[in-house]
Amino acid sequence: MISSSLIESTAHELMTRAGIDIPEDYLTGLKAMAAAEEGDLSSFVLRAMLENYEAATEDRRPMCADTGVPRYYVKSGNEARIEGGYIALERALRSATAQATKDIPLRPNRVHPLWRTDHDNNVGINAPEIEYSFEPDADWIEVTTVHKGGLFGTDYRMLFPGDGIDGIKRFFLDGMIAFGKRGLACQPAIVGIGLGGSKDTSMVLGKQAACLRIVGDRNPDPKIAELELELKELGNSIGMGAMGFVGKSMVVDCHIEVGYTHTGGMPMSLHAFCLSSRRASARIHSDGRVEHRTDPRWFTPYMRRETVEWTPVAESSRKSA
Repeated sequence: MISSSLIESTAHELMTRAGIDIPEDYLTGLKAMAAAEEGDLSSFVLRAMLENYEAATEDRRPMCADTGVPRYYVKSGNEARIEGGYIALERALRSATAQATKDIPLRPNRVHPLWRTDHDNNVGINAPEIEYSFEPDADWIEVTTVHKGGLFGTDYRMLFPGDGIDGIKRFFLDGMIAFGKRGLACQPAIVGIGLGGSKDTSMVLGKQAACLRIVGDRNPDPKIAELELELKELGNSIGMGAMGFVGKSMVVDCHIEVGYTHTGGMPMSLHAFCLSSRRASARIHSDGRVEHRTDPRWFTPYMRRETVEWTPVAESSRKSA
């Protein structure tokens, strides 16, 4: 049995780690871009951000003044048992968010869309968001928190089968140029693309692709993996660098996730994570052990299953997903 108090304390720690410490995979990718960047202003921005990350870790303060809109992703093992059930889990996550907002501190960004009511703790109606997935043959739960900017860096277009790969590339370029020219995203960023499903599924998959896969991770479909790399190269060849200045540092990595869709369409969503790529994960075991990490391991083979039945895979394969 996993206690709700352990979930709350773990979520509070995740909020702290996500708000302050840059994940190693993203930091490595950013350093590589900084070393290759030739644009003067882009280079300056990248150097300044790397210095800011070091200062944030040393001072234990948030790496960015805008701490985004905290959200959670919960992966539950099929055999997991939670004290008080999922109602208690959600209360624990909301309580951890409110407390962490004051303790870290995080900027209280959440307000009512009409009345601008602000509880000063990032908690409210449908806030923070909590998304779920499940995993067979497991008795643990995994909690991931992501602090993503809540306003820009997202776009959507309904493509059609005839648009093909060229249409995907065209929308990708349109979006990246708009993000840079209009200041709609903080580059360089991990870019996630959702292809297929319904409109809402496409949007969910794209955001998850941006926020829940690490730099260097490739889609298990080799043709999709090839497209990911091609789009990454394309995004860095449009003449824009960090924060839209002249350069070649727009995309730290590109991730694509797909869902079966209506035969007449091909929905596509585009999402840029923040220059401050904020995420942290933990696996909470039934015996009270907690394992922290920065790789969410969200897209498991089970999540990407294609047919009705599920054929178990080896644990080593599951870990590499």
